[in-house]
Amino acid sequence: MSLLAPAAYPENAPQQNFGAVFTRRWVVDLILDLSGYTADVDLTQLTAVEPSVGDGAFLSAMADRLLTARATHAPDATWASLAGCIRAWDLQESHVKTCRELASASLRAAGCPAEIANSLATSWVRAGDFLLDTPDEEAADFVLGNPPYIRIEDLAPDLLAAYRRACPTMGGRADVYIGFLERSLDLLKPGGRLGFICADRWMRNQYGKRLRQKIAKQGFALDYALTMHEVSAFAVEVSAYPAITVLRHGPQRTAILGNAAEAFGPAEATRFQTWALTDSTVELLEPSVTGARLPHWQSTADSWPDGSPHLLAWLDELNERFHPLESSDSHTRISIGVATGADAVYVTKNAEAAEPERMLPLAMAADIASGTFIWGGNYLVNPWEQNGLVSLADWPELRRYLTQNSAAVRGRAIAKKNERTWHRTIDRVTLPLTKQPMLLLQDMKARIHPVLAPAGFYPHHNLYYIVSETWDLEVLGGLLLSEAVERQVAAYCVKMRGGTLRFQAQYLRRVRVPQQEEIHEVVQEELRLAFRSRDRDRANTAALLAYGLESLPD
Repeated sequence: MSLLAPAAYPENAPQQNFGAVFTRRWVVDLILDLSGYTADVDLTQLTAVEPSVGDGAFLSAMADRLLTARATHAPDATWASLAGCIRAWDLQESHVKTCRELASASLRAAGCPAEIANSLATSWVRAGDFLLDTPDEEAADFVLGNPPYIRIEDLAPDLLAAYRRACPTMGGRADVYIGFLERSLDLLKPGGRLGFICADRWMRNQYGKRLRQKIAKQGFALDYALTMHEVSAFAVEVSAYPAITVLRHGPQRTAILGNAAEAFGPAEATRFQTWALTDSTVELLEPSVTGARLPHWQSTADSWPDGSPHLLAWLDELNERFHPLESSDSHTRISIGVATGADAVYVTKNAEAAEPERMLPLAMAADIASGTFIWGGNYLVNPWEQNGLVSLADWPELRRYLTQNSAAVRGRAIAKKNERTWHRTIDRVTLPLTKQPMLLLQDMKARIHPVLAPAGFYPHHNLYYIVSETWDLEVLGGLLLSEAVERQVAAYCVKMRGGTLRFQAQYLRRVRVPQQEEIHEVVQEELRLAFRSRDRDRANTAALLAYGLESLPD
Protein backbone atom coordinates (compact mmCIF):
# COMPACT_ATOMS: atom_id res chain seq x y z
CA MET A 1 0.00 0.00 0.00
CA SER A 2 1.07 3.59 -0.44
CA LEU A 3 -0.31 7.05 -0.26
CA LEU A 4 1.77 10.17 -0.64
CA ALA A 5 1.65 11.81 -4.04
CA PRO A 6 4.91 11.80 -6.03
CA ALA A 7 4.58 15.54 -6.46
CA ALA A 8 4.75 15.93 -2.69
CA TYR A 9 7.26 13.16 -1.97
CA PRO A 10 9.25 11.85 -4.96
CA GLU A 11 9.50 8.07 -4.97
CA ASN A 12 13.30 8.13 -4.65
CA ALA A 13 13.37 10.74 -1.87
CA PRO A 14 14.96 9.44 1.33
CA GLN A 15 12.42 11.23 3.54
CA GLN A 16 9.40 9.63 1.89
CA ASN A 17 6.78 7.96 4.05
CA PHE A 18 4.20 5.96 2.14
CA GLY A 19 2.85 4.33 5.30
CA ALA A 20 3.43 0.92 3.70
CA VAL A 21 3.10 -2.12 5.98
CA PHE A 22 2.28 -5.34 4.15
CA THR A 23 -0.20 -7.90 5.44
CA ARG A 24 0.35 -11.63 5.98
CA ARG A 25 -1.75 -13.86 3.69
CA TRP A 26 -3.60 -15.67 6.47
CA VAL A 27 -4.72 -12.29 7.86
CA VAL A 28 -5.93 -11.29 4.39
CA ASP A 29 -7.89 -14.53 4.10
CA LEU A 30 -9.55 -13.93 7.46
CA ILE A 31 -10.61 -10.43 6.43
CA LEU A 32 -12.03 -11.66 3.12
CA ASP A 33 -13.91 -14.47 4.86
CA LEU A 34 -15.45 -12.17 7.47
CA SER A 35 -16.37 -9.65 4.76
CA GLY A 36 -18.10 -12.31 2.66
CA TYR A 37 -15.74 -12.14 -0.30
CA THR A 38 -15.72 -15.90 -0.77
CA ALA A 39 -15.69 -18.18 -3.81
CA ASP A 40 -19.05 -19.77 -2.95
CA VAL A 41 -20.59 -16.44 -3.98
CA ASP A 42 -20.79 -15.45 -7.65
CA LEU A 43 -18.09 -12.79 -7.41
CA THR A 44 -18.23 -12.26 -11.17
CA GLN A 45 -21.37 -10.17 -10.60
CA LEU A 46 -19.84 -8.04 -7.83
CA THR A 47 -17.27 -5.26 -7.57
CA ALA A 48 -14.44 -5.22 -5.02
CA VAL A 49 -12.11 -2.27 -4.39
CA GLU A 50 -8.61 -2.42 -2.90
CA PRO A 51 -7.72 1.19 -2.06
CA SER A 52 -3.96 0.80 -1.51
CA VAL A 53 -2.68 -2.27 -3.32
CA GLY A 54 0.94 -2.24 -2.14
CA ASP A 55 2.66 -5.58 -2.71
CA GLY A 56 -0.59 -7.23 -3.84
CA ALA A 57 -1.37 -9.27 -0.72
CA PHE A 58 -5.08 -8.49 -0.93
CA LEU A 59 -5.17 -8.35 -4.73
CA SER A 60 -3.69 -11.85 -5.10
CA ALA A 61 -6.17 -13.38 -2.67
CA MET A 62 -9.09 -11.53 -4.27
CA ALA A 63 -8.05 -12.65 -7.76
CA ASP A 64 -7.75 -16.27 -6.63
CA ARG A 65 -11.25 -16.20 -5.16
CA LEU A 66 -12.73 -14.40 -8.15
CA LEU A 67 -11.27 -16.93 -10.59
CA THR A 68 -12.46 -19.87 -8.47
CA ALA A 69 -15.94 -18.34 -8.36
CA ARG A 70 -15.89 -17.88 -12.15
CA ALA A 71 -15.06 -21.55 -12.67
CA THR A 72 -17.99 -22.52 -10.44
CA HIS A 73 -20.66 -19.94 -11.21
CA ALA A 74 -19.89 -18.54 -14.68
CA PRO A 75 -17.58 -20.91 -16.57
CA ASP A 76 -18.94 -19.80 -19.94
CA ALA A 77 -18.68 -16.07 -19.28
CA THR A 78 -16.21 -14.14 -21.37
CA TRP A 79 -12.93 -13.17 -19.73
CA ALA A 80 -13.61 -9.56 -20.61
CA SER A 81 -16.69 -9.62 -18.37
CA LEU A 82 -14.36 -9.64 -15.36
CA ALA A 83 -13.11 -6.13 -16.13
CA GLY A 84 -15.33 -4.46 -13.51
CA CYS A 85 -14.88 -7.04 -10.77
CA ILE A 86 -11.75 -5.60 -9.16
CA ARG A 87 -10.46 -2.06 -8.82
CA ALA A 88 -7.15 -1.59 -7.02
CA TRP A 89 -5.37 1.73 -6.47
CA ASP A 90 -1.84 2.81 -5.66
CA LEU A 91 0.30 5.90 -6.08
CA GLN A 92 3.66 4.22 -6.49
CA GLU A 93 4.24 3.17 -10.07
CA SER A 94 6.46 0.28 -8.93
CA HIS A 95 3.54 -1.19 -6.97
CA VAL A 96 1.15 -0.71 -9.87
CA LYS A 97 3.55 -2.47 -12.25
CA THR A 98 4.23 -5.37 -9.86
CA CYS A 99 0.57 -5.93 -9.08
CA ARG A 100 -0.48 -5.84 -12.72
CA GLU A 101 2.07 -8.58 -13.35
CA LEU A 102 0.68 -10.61 -10.40
CA ALA A 103 -2.89 -10.22 -11.66
CA SER A 104 -1.93 -11.13 -15.23
CA ALA A 105 -0.10 -14.25 -14.02
CA SER A 106 -3.16 -15.37 -12.01
CA LEU A 107 -5.44 -14.88 -14.99
CA ARG A 108 -3.14 -16.75 -17.38
CA ALA A 109 -2.83 -19.63 -14.88
CA ALA A 110 -6.65 -19.88 -14.92
CA GLY A 111 -6.63 -20.19 -18.73
CA CYS A 112 -7.10 -16.58 -19.77
CA PRO A 113 -5.30 -15.68 -23.02
CA ALA A 114 -2.21 -13.55 -22.37
CA GLU A 115 -3.42 -10.48 -24.27
CA ILE A 116 -6.74 -10.41 -22.43
CA ALA A 117 -5.01 -11.16 -19.12
CA ASN A 118 -2.73 -8.16 -19.57
CA SER A 119 -5.68 -5.96 -20.49
CA LEU A 120 -7.70 -7.09 -17.48
CA ALA A 121 -4.74 -6.59 -15.14
CA THR A 122 -4.31 -3.05 -16.46
CA SER A 123 -7.99 -2.28 -15.86
CA TRP A 124 -7.89 -3.83 -12.38
CA VAL A 125 -4.84 -2.00 -11.04
CA ARG A 126 -4.89 1.76 -11.42
CA ALA A 127 -2.32 4.45 -10.67
CA GLY A 128 -3.86 7.22 -8.64
CA ASP A 129 -4.77 8.66 -5.27
CA PHE A 130 -7.70 6.80 -3.75
CA LEU A 131 -8.74 9.80 -1.65
CA LEU A 132 -8.78 12.24 -4.56
CA ASP A 133 -9.19 10.27 -7.81
CA THR A 134 -11.95 7.71 -7.15
CA PRO A 135 -15.21 8.70 -8.90
CA ASP A 136 -18.30 8.78 -6.69
CA GLU A 137 -20.38 6.84 -9.21
CA GLU A 138 -18.12 3.77 -9.04
CA ALA A 139 -19.97 2.10 -6.19
CA ALA A 140 -18.63 -1.15 -4.75
CA ASP A 141 -19.95 -4.29 -3.09
CA PHE A 142 -16.69 -4.66 -1.13
CA VAL A 143 -13.83 -2.41 -0.11
CA LEU A 144 -10.99 -4.56 1.26
CA GLY A 145 -7.45 -3.83 2.34
CA ASN A 146 -4.87 -2.35 4.66
CA PRO A 147 -4.96 1.46 4.38
CA PRO A 148 -1.82 3.52 4.90
CA TYR A 149 -1.00 4.74 8.39
CA ILE A 150 0.56 8.18 7.99
CA ARG A 151 0.60 10.98 10.53
CA ILE A 152 -0.49 14.37 9.30
CA GLU A 153 2.97 15.77 10.09
CA ASP A 154 4.34 13.62 7.27
CA LEU A 155 2.04 15.14 4.65
CA ALA A 156 2.84 18.17 2.54
CA PRO A 157 0.53 21.03 3.66
CA ASP A 158 -1.20 21.36 0.28
CA LEU A 159 -1.85 17.62 0.11
CA LEU A 160 -3.20 17.55 3.66
CA ALA A 161 -5.54 20.42 2.83
CA ALA A 162 -6.78 18.58 -0.27
CA TYR A 163 -7.43 15.42 1.74
CA ARG A 164 -9.35 17.34 4.37
CA ARG A 165 -11.51 18.97 1.70
CA ALA A 166 -12.25 15.56 0.19
CA CYS A 167 -12.71 13.76 3.51
CA PRO A 168 -14.48 15.89 6.16
CA THR A 169 -13.93 13.28 8.87
CA MET A 170 -10.17 13.97 8.69
CA GLY A 171 -10.33 16.80 11.21
CA GLY A 172 -8.02 17.62 14.09
CA ARG A 173 -5.23 15.09 14.55
CA ALA A 174 -6.83 12.48 12.31
CA ASP A 175 -4.30 10.32 10.43
CA VAL A 176 -4.71 9.47 6.77
CA TYR A 177 -6.34 6.09 7.35
CA ILE A 178 -9.41 7.97 8.66
CA GLY A 179 -9.86 9.38 5.17
CA PHE A 180 -9.57 5.89 3.69
CA LEU A 181 -12.31 4.63 5.98
CA GLU A 182 -14.57 7.55 5.10
CA ARG A 183 -13.99 7.31 1.35
CA SER A 184 -14.50 3.55 1.41
CA LEU A 185 -17.81 3.85 3.23
CA ASP A 186 -18.96 6.37 0.63
CA LEU A 187 -18.29 3.84 -2.14
CA LEU A 188 -20.33 1.02 -0.61
CA LYS A 189 -23.58 -0.03 -2.21
CA PRO A 190 -26.47 -0.83 0.17
CA GLY A 191 -25.49 -4.11 1.80
CA GLY A 192 -21.85 -3.63 0.80
CA ARG A 193 -19.03 -4.34 3.26
CA LEU A 194 -15.75 -2.73 4.16
CA GLY A 195 -13.07 -5.07 5.54
CA PHE A 196 -9.87 -3.41 6.79
CA ILE A 197 -6.99 -4.11 9.08
CA CYS A 198 -5.91 -0.78 10.50
CA ALA A 199 -5.30 1.08 13.76
CA ASP A 200 -8.30 1.03 16.08
CA ARG A 201 -7.57 4.36 17.83
CA TRP A 202 -10.33 6.07 15.84
CA MET A 203 -12.90 4.06 17.78
CA ARG A 204 -12.03 5.90 21.00
CA ASN A 205 -9.99 9.04 20.27
CA GLN A 206 -11.41 12.49 19.71
CA TYR A 207 -10.12 12.55 16.12
CA GLY A 208 -12.40 9.62 15.27
CA LYS A 209 -15.58 11.33 16.43
CA ARG A 210 -16.67 12.49 12.97
CA LEU A 211 -16.13 9.03 11.54
CA ARG A 212 -18.10 7.41 14.37
CA GLN A 213 -20.85 9.97 13.75
CA LYS A 214 -20.91 9.03 10.06
CA ILE A 215 -21.23 5.33 10.88
CA ALA A 216 -23.89 5.81 13.55
CA LYS A 217 -26.03 8.37 11.74
CA GLN A 218 -25.61 7.66 8.01
CA GLY A 219 -26.75 4.07 7.77
CA PHE A 220 -23.63 2.01 8.52
CA ALA A 221 -23.09 -0.83 10.97
CA LEU A 222 -20.28 -2.68 12.71
CA ASP A 223 -20.35 -6.40 11.94
CA TYR A 224 -16.95 -7.54 13.27
CA ALA A 225 -14.10 -6.06 15.28
CA LEU A 226 -11.12 -8.27 16.13
CA THR A 227 -8.43 -6.55 18.18
CA MET A 228 -4.93 -7.75 17.22
CA HIS A 229 -2.56 -5.47 19.15
CA GLU A 230 -0.15 -8.26 20.09
CA VAL A 231 -0.45 -10.31 16.90
CA SER A 232 2.24 -10.54 14.24
CA ALA A 233 -0.14 -9.61 11.45
CA PHE A 234 2.30 -7.85 9.13
CA ALA A 235 5.47 -8.71 7.25
CA VAL A 236 7.42 -6.42 9.63
CA GLU A 237 6.88 -5.57 13.29
CA VAL A 238 4.94 -2.34 13.82
CA SER A 239 3.28 -0.59 16.74
CA ALA A 240 0.00 0.52 15.21
CA TYR A 241 -2.69 -1.03 17.50
CA PRO A 242 -4.25 -2.96 14.60
CA ALA A 243 -7.70 -4.47 14.48
CA ILE A 244 -9.70 -6.21 11.80
CA THR A 245 -12.85 -4.16 11.31
CA VAL A 246 -15.78 -5.09 9.07
CA LEU A 247 -18.38 -2.39 8.50
CA ARG A 248 -21.56 -2.70 6.44
CA HIS A 249 -23.83 -0.28 4.58
CA GLY A 250 -27.05 -1.19 6.35
CA PRO A 251 -28.83 -1.24 9.71
CA GLN A 252 -26.98 -2.35 12.83
CA ARG A 253 -27.43 -5.98 13.77
CA THR A 254 -25.51 -8.12 16.24
CA ALA A 255 -21.90 -6.96 16.57
CA ILE A 256 -19.28 -9.71 16.89
CA LEU A 257 -16.19 -8.73 18.87
CA GLY A 258 -12.92 -10.58 19.41
CA ASN A 259 -9.59 -10.08 21.12
CA ALA A 260 -6.55 -11.96 19.81
CA ALA A 261 -3.50 -12.73 21.96
CA GLU A 262 0.11 -12.87 20.82
CA ALA A 263 -0.12 -16.59 19.94
CA PHE A 264 -2.95 -15.94 17.44
CA GLY A 265 -1.98 -17.36 14.05
CA PRO A 266 -3.43 -19.12 10.99
CA ALA A 267 -5.01 -22.04 12.90
CA GLU A 268 -6.52 -19.71 15.49
CA ALA A 269 -7.79 -17.43 12.74
CA THR A 270 -9.64 -20.37 11.19
CA ARG A 271 -11.24 -21.22 14.53
CA PHE A 272 -12.28 -17.61 15.12
CA GLN A 273 -13.75 -17.41 11.62
CA THR A 274 -15.70 -20.65 12.11
CA TRP A 275 -17.09 -19.39 15.41
CA ALA A 276 -17.87 -15.89 14.12
CA LEU A 277 -19.74 -17.11 11.04
CA THR A 278 -22.03 -19.44 12.96
CA ASP A 279 -25.22 -18.44 14.75
CA SER A 280 -24.14 -19.88 18.10
CA THR A 281 -24.60 -17.61 21.10
CA VAL A 282 -21.81 -19.39 22.98
CA GLU A 283 -18.87 -17.13 23.75
CA LEU A 284 -15.46 -18.02 22.36
CA LEU A 285 -12.98 -18.75 25.15
CA GLU A 286 -9.53 -19.86 24.03
CA PRO A 287 -6.06 -18.89 25.27
CA SER A 288 -5.25 -17.26 21.94
CA VAL A 289 -8.57 -15.55 21.21
CA THR A 290 -11.84 -14.67 22.90
CA GLY A 291 -15.08 -13.55 21.32
CA ALA A 292 -18.62 -12.46 22.15
CA ARG A 293 -21.76 -11.38 20.37
CA LEU A 294 -23.41 -8.10 21.34
CA PRO A 295 -27.10 -7.69 20.45
CA HIS A 296 -26.61 -3.92 20.37
CA TRP A 297 -23.87 -1.55 19.33
CA GLN A 298 -23.11 2.14 19.71
CA SER A 299 -25.62 4.50 18.14
CA THR A 300 -23.86 7.83 18.80
CA ALA A 301 -20.53 9.48 18.06
CA ASP A 302 -19.36 8.84 21.62
CA SER A 303 -16.18 6.79 21.98
CA TRP A 304 -16.64 3.10 21.37
CA PRO A 305 -15.76 0.98 24.42
CA ASP A 306 -12.47 -0.87 24.73
CA GLY A 307 -11.90 -4.19 26.47
CA SER A 308 -12.30 -7.92 26.19
CA PRO A 309 -15.38 -9.19 24.32
CA HIS A 310 -16.76 -10.36 27.65
CA LEU A 311 -16.31 -6.93 29.19
CA LEU A 312 -18.08 -5.34 26.22
CA ALA A 313 -20.92 -7.85 26.50
CA TRP A 314 -21.15 -6.93 30.19
CA LEU A 315 -21.35 -3.24 29.30
CA ASP A 316 -24.12 -4.03 26.84
CA GLU A 317 -26.01 -5.82 29.63
CA LEU A 318 -25.53 -2.86 31.98
CA ASN A 319 -26.88 -0.51 29.32
CA GLU A 320 -30.00 -2.65 29.08
CA ARG A 321 -30.60 -3.07 32.83
CA PHE A 322 -29.51 0.17 34.49
CA HIS A 323 -29.71 3.94 34.32
CA PRO A 324 -27.17 6.54 33.20
CA LEU A 325 -25.31 8.09 36.11
CA GLU A 326 -26.34 11.53 34.84
CA SER A 327 -30.11 11.55 34.59
CA SER A 328 -32.92 14.05 34.67
CA ASP A 329 -35.03 11.39 36.40
CA SER A 330 -32.64 11.25 39.35
CA HIS A 331 -31.78 14.96 39.05
CA THR A 332 -28.12 14.01 38.93
CA ARG A 333 -25.69 16.18 36.98
CA ILE A 334 -22.04 15.82 35.98
CA SER A 335 -19.89 18.74 34.91
CA ILE A 336 -16.48 20.38 35.20
CA GLY A 337 -15.37 23.26 37.40
CA VAL A 338 -14.68 26.83 36.37
CA ALA A 339 -11.99 27.72 33.84
CA THR A 340 -10.68 31.27 34.16
CA GLY A 341 -8.08 31.63 31.42
CA ALA A 342 -5.80 33.35 33.95
CA ASP A 343 -5.55 31.28 37.12
CA ALA A 344 -2.59 33.30 38.35
CA VAL A 345 -5.00 36.22 38.72
CA TYR A 346 -8.38 34.69 39.48
CA VAL A 347 -7.16 31.98 41.88
CA THR A 348 -5.59 33.33 45.08
CA LYS A 349 -5.15 32.62 48.76
CA ASN A 350 -5.52 36.30 49.55
CA ALA A 351 -9.01 36.47 51.01
CA GLU A 352 -8.92 40.28 50.77
CA ALA A 353 -8.05 40.56 47.08
CA ALA A 354 -11.56 41.95 46.44
CA GLU A 355 -14.81 42.51 48.32
CA PRO A 356 -15.84 39.54 50.51
CA GLU A 357 -18.89 38.96 48.30
CA ARG A 358 -16.56 38.53 45.31
CA MET A 359 -14.31 35.95 47.01
CA LEU A 360 -15.61 32.41 46.47
CA PRO A 361 -13.95 29.45 48.27
CA LEU A 362 -12.48 27.24 45.54
CA ALA A 363 -12.01 23.47 45.63
CA MET A 364 -8.75 22.35 44.02
CA ALA A 365 -7.32 18.94 43.07
CA ALA A 366 -4.88 19.10 46.00
CA ASP A 367 -7.84 19.40 48.38
CA ILE A 368 -9.04 15.87 47.61
CA ALA A 369 -5.68 14.08 47.36
CA SER A 370 -6.00 12.41 50.77
CA GLY A 371 -9.45 10.97 50.07
CA THR A 372 -11.01 13.49 52.45
CA PHE A 373 -11.79 17.04 51.45
CA ILE A 374 -9.30 19.39 53.12
CA TRP A 375 -9.62 22.93 51.85
CA GLY A 376 -6.30 24.48 50.89
CA GLY A 377 -7.47 28.09 51.32
CA ASN A 378 -7.83 29.03 47.66
CA TYR A 379 -10.42 31.53 46.51
CA LEU A 380 -11.90 32.38 43.15
CA VAL A 381 -11.98 36.11 42.48
CA ASN A 382 -15.53 35.93 41.20
CA PRO A 383 -16.83 38.48 38.65
CA TRP A 384 -20.26 36.82 38.45
CA GLU A 385 -23.48 37.30 40.37
CA GLN A 386 -26.81 35.50 40.08
CA ASN A 387 -27.99 37.47 37.07
CA GLY A 388 -24.71 37.55 35.17
CA LEU A 389 -21.44 39.46 35.01
CA VAL A 390 -21.06 42.21 37.60
CA SER A 391 -20.35 45.81 36.70
CA LEU A 392 -16.90 46.79 37.89
CA ALA A 393 -18.28 50.23 38.74
CA ASP A 394 -20.22 48.59 41.58
CA TRP A 395 -17.20 46.77 43.01
CA PRO A 396 -14.23 49.12 43.43
CA GLU A 397 -11.94 46.57 45.11
CA LEU A 398 -12.59 44.02 42.36
CA ARG A 399 -11.99 46.72 39.75
CA ARG A 400 -8.73 47.72 41.42
CA TYR A 401 -7.49 44.12 41.64
CA LEU A 402 -8.31 43.21 38.06
CA THR A 403 -6.98 46.50 36.73
CA GLN A 404 -3.68 45.86 38.51
CA ASN A 405 -3.54 42.54 36.67
CA SER A 406 -5.10 43.76 33.45
CA ALA A 407 -2.23 42.65 31.20
CA ALA A 408 -2.86 38.99 32.02
CA VAL A 409 -6.64 39.35 32.07
CA ARG A 410 -6.98 41.41 28.88
CA GLY A 411 -4.47 39.23 27.04
CA ARG A 412 -6.89 36.30 26.97
CA ALA A 413 -8.74 35.54 23.75
CA ILE A 414 -12.12 35.75 25.48
CA ALA A 415 -11.30 39.26 26.76
CA LYS A 416 -10.30 40.45 23.30
CA LYS A 417 -13.64 39.33 21.86
CA ASN A 418 -15.62 41.90 23.84
CA GLU A 419 -14.10 44.93 25.54
CA ARG A 420 -17.14 45.39 27.79
CA THR A 421 -16.75 41.94 29.33
CA TRP A 422 -12.95 41.83 29.53
CA HIS A 423 -13.10 40.97 33.24
CA ARG A 424 -15.11 37.75 32.86
CA THR A 425 -13.77 34.25 33.48
CA ILE A 426 -13.98 31.82 30.56
CA ASP A 427 -16.77 29.90 32.28
CA ARG A 428 -19.71 31.49 34.01
CA VAL A 429 -19.99 30.81 37.72
CA THR A 430 -23.31 29.22 38.68
CA LEU A 431 -23.79 30.39 42.26
CA PRO A 432 -26.53 27.88 43.30
CA LEU A 433 -23.87 25.17 42.92
CA THR A 434 -22.22 26.44 46.11
CA LYS A 435 -25.33 25.51 48.10
CA GLN A 436 -24.92 21.79 47.31
CA PRO A 437 -22.49 19.14 48.53
CA MET A 438 -20.78 17.41 45.63
CA LEU A 439 -18.63 14.47 44.71
CA LEU A 440 -15.34 15.59 43.19
CA LEU A 441 -13.10 13.57 40.87
CA GLN A 442 -9.71 14.48 39.48
CA ASP A 443 -9.39 14.00 35.73
CA MET A 444 -6.24 11.85 35.45
CA LYS A 445 -5.81 9.09 38.04
CA ALA A 446 -4.77 5.44 37.97
CA ARG A 447 -7.81 4.53 40.10
CA ILE A 448 -11.19 6.14 40.55
CA HIS A 449 -11.04 8.56 43.48
CA PRO A 450 -14.37 10.22 44.42
CA VAL A 451 -14.30 12.63 47.37
CA LEU A 452 -17.24 14.37 49.04
CA ALA A 453 -17.00 18.14 49.41
CA PRO A 454 -19.49 20.02 51.62
CA ALA A 455 -21.65 22.86 50.40
CA GLY A 456 -19.98 26.24 50.18
CA PHE A 457 -17.24 25.49 47.66
CA TYR A 458 -16.95 25.93 43.91
CA PRO A 459 -14.85 23.43 41.88
CA HIS A 460 -11.79 24.42 39.85
CA HIS A 461 -11.57 23.33 36.21
CA ASN A 462 -9.18 20.46 36.99
CA LEU A 463 -12.00 18.76 38.89
CA TYR A 464 -15.18 17.10 37.67
CA TYR A 465 -18.17 17.17 39.98
CA ILE A 466 -21.40 15.26 40.54
CA VAL A 467 -24.42 16.79 42.26
CA SER A 468 -27.75 15.12 42.87
CA GLU A 469 -31.13 15.91 44.39
CA THR A 470 -32.02 12.25 44.96
CA TRP A 471 -28.81 10.36 45.78
CA ASP A 472 -27.24 10.11 49.20
CA LEU A 473 -23.81 11.16 47.92
CA GLU A 474 -22.01 8.83 50.33
CA VAL A 475 -23.92 5.86 48.89
CA LEU A 476 -23.19 7.03 45.36
CA GLY A 477 -19.58 7.64 46.39
CA GLY A 478 -19.32 4.03 47.52
CA LEU A 479 -20.55 2.87 44.11
CA LEU A 480 -18.08 5.16 42.35
CA LEU A 481 -15.24 3.86 44.51
CA SER A 482 -15.85 0.33 43.20
CA GLU A 483 -14.33 -1.54 40.30
CA ALA A 484 -17.84 -1.98 38.88
CA VAL A 485 -17.81 1.71 37.99
CA GLU A 486 -14.08 2.04 37.35
CA ARG A 487 -14.18 -0.68 34.70
CA GLN A 488 -16.96 1.14 32.91
CA VAL A 489 -14.94 4.36 32.80
CA ALA A 490 -11.80 2.45 31.74
CA ALA A 491 -13.69 0.90 28.83
CA TYR A 492 -14.86 4.24 27.47
CA CYS A 493 -11.99 6.61 28.23
CA VAL A 494 -8.78 7.28 26.35
CA LYS A 495 -6.00 5.82 28.47
CA MET A 496 -2.85 7.81 29.07
CA ARG A 497 0.72 6.55 29.29
CA GLY A 498 1.18 4.08 32.14
CA GLY A 499 -2.52 3.14 32.21
CA THR A 500 -3.73 6.42 33.74
CA LEU A 501 -7.49 6.80 33.28
CA ARG A 502 -9.46 9.92 32.37
CA PHE A 503 -12.43 10.69 34.63
CA GLN A 504 -13.96 13.35 32.43
CA ALA A 505 -17.66 14.14 32.26
CA GLN A 506 -18.01 12.58 28.81
CA TYR A 507 -16.88 9.21 30.20
CA LEU A 508 -18.68 9.45 33.55
CA ARG A 509 -21.90 10.04 31.63
CA ARG A 510 -21.49 6.61 30.03
CA VAL A 511 -21.55 4.90 33.45
CA ARG A 512 -24.67 2.91 34.31
CA VAL A 513 -25.91 2.56 37.90
CA PRO A 514 -28.98 1.27 39.71
CA GLN A 515 -31.17 3.98 41.21
CA GLN A 516 -30.71 4.39 44.94
CA GLU A 517 -34.23 3.15 45.70
CA GLU A 518 -33.40 -0.08 43.84
CA ILE A 519 -30.56 -0.84 46.27
CA HIS A 520 -31.38 -2.66 49.51
CA GLU A 521 -30.94 -0.50 52.60
CA VAL A 522 -28.33 -2.88 54.03
CA VAL A 523 -26.32 -2.61 50.81
CA GLN A 524 -26.70 1.18 50.85
CA GLU A 525 -25.20 1.26 54.33
CA GLU A 526 -22.30 -0.94 53.20
CA LEU A 527 -21.60 1.44 50.33
CA ARG A 528 -21.82 4.42 52.68
CA LEU A 529 -19.36 2.88 55.17
CA ALA A 530 -17.00 1.76 52.40
CA PHE A 531 -16.90 5.32 51.09
CA ARG A 532 -16.27 6.85 54.50
CA SER A 533 -13.41 4.45 55.21
CA ARG A 534 -12.05 4.48 51.62
CA ASP A 535 -12.31 0.69 51.69
CA ARG A 536 -12.25 -0.32 48.03
CA ASP A 537 -12.68 -4.05 48.73
CA ARG A 538 -15.78 -3.36 50.81
CA ALA A 539 -17.09 -1.08 48.07
CA ASN A 540 -16.49 -3.81 45.48
CA THR A 541 -18.46 -6.37 47.48
CA ALA A 542 -21.36 -3.99 48.07
CA ALA A 543 -21.38 -2.83 44.45
CA LEU A 544 -21.75 -6.40 43.19
CA LEU A 545 -24.82 -6.74 45.40
CA ALA A 546 -26.18 -3.40 44.20
CA TYR A 547 -25.80 -4.45 40.56
CA GLY A 548 -26.97 -8.03 41.21
CA LEU A 549 -23.70 -9.46 39.90
CA GLU A 550 -21.75 -12.49 41.04
CA SER A 551 -18.46 -11.19 39.66
CA LEU A 552 -16.94 -8.73 37.20
CA PRO A 553 -15.78 -9.79 33.71
CA ASP A 554 -12.12 -10.36 32.93
